[in-house]
Amino acid sequence: MLSLPGHALPASTDRPETAFLLSLPSQVGPLNLAVTPVGVAALGWGTRESFGRWLALAPDPSPTAPVRALAEQATTELSEYFAGTRTRFTLPLDWRLTRRVQQIVLRCLYDTVPFGASITYGALARRSGTGVPARGIGSIMGSNPLPVIVPCHRVLSASGLGGYSGGQRPSETDTGGSSRYGLETKRWLLTFEQILPPTLGWDPAAPLLS
Repeated sequence: MLSLPGHALPASTDRPETAFLLSLPSQVGPLNLAVTPVGVAALGWGTRESFGRWLALAPDPSPTAPVRALAEQATTELSEYFAGTRTRFTLPLDWRLTRRVQQIVLRCLYDTVPFGASITYGALARRSGTGVPARGIGSIMGSNPLPVIVPCHRVLSASGLGGYSGGQRPSETDTGGSSRYGLETKRWLLTFEQILPPTLGWDPAAPLLS
C-alpha cells in the first residue's frame, strides 16, 4: 500500500517509466492513481508529488486519449465503489510494479476474495500455491501497489485485523502515526464492505479523518 515514501517497490526489468498521475477524493482520504497505457499501475495516499517520486515514475504531462479514457474509467469505478454502488472492479490493471511471486499472490487475492469476503494470511498462502509462508504474505500485502482495487484490506491475521500500511496521515508532517491510521483505514474498509459490524453512529459517507 502506497503510504510511506521510504518503502521501495520491488524493481522490475519491465517496469513503466512514466505514468499519468491524478487524484480523487474518498472517505479514507485523497487517493492518487498512476495510469499507463496498459492500465492502472498504482494507487496510494499522500501528495501527488511524493507519490510519483516514491514510485520512481516520471509524470506524463501529455497523456494520450486512451490513457485519459483509462483514467476516467478508474475514477468512475472507484467513485462508484466508495458510493456503495460497485462491488467489483473491471478496469485494466498494469501489474509491472510487482515481481513474479508477489504478482501471483496478489492476482490470487484479486480473483478469489470478492467484496464482503475475507481470508487469513495463512489461507491465502495455501491458496496461492507459491509456498510463501503467512509472514511472507503479510509482507506482500504491505507492498501491494494497488490497495483497495487489489483488496489487501480483506486479508486478516488468524487472531485479528493484521496490519495495513496504507491510509492517510492527519498531516504530511505526521510520520509516526502510519500504523494507527493504516489500521483505522483497514477497519473502515472492512466495515464499509460489511465484513466487520459497524460501531454505533458509523456513517459510511463521513470522512475517516475530519
